[in-house]
Amino acid sequence: MSKTILIVDDSASLRQVVNIALSSAGYEVIEACDGVDALSKLDGRKVHLIISDVNMPNMDGIELVRQVKTKPDYKFTPIIMLTTESQAEKKAEGQAAGARAWVVKPFQPAQMLAAVAKLMPA
Repeated sequence: MSKTILIVDDSASLRQVVNIALSSAGYEVIEACDGVDALSKLDGRKVHLIISDVNMPNMDGIELVRQVKTKPDYKFTPIIMLTTESQAEKKAEGQAAGARAWVVKPFQPAQMLAAVAKLMPA
């Protein structure tokens, strides 16, 4: 059975690029346009990994990480931040909230897939 990954980004084109990379690697993909949308998709179904942007309307990625970590079904779900933010303070804030990896845009699909494979062994 394939593993499910939730992609959270306000850019539809970026979600599409990530979706294609993950789908072609055999993952099931769920998409959300911001943190509020993402939380609505965490409805009890098994999500093995979350990839989230940091800067989004309605609820940013760091707040999303904090919210996910309060949900019993998802508090151990690994989260990768995929963002243009590269400042050490933002990374530290993300890690403190519970993010496990930080991939800076623009990214190579292989780089992202390597991070996914590391956090979610087959």
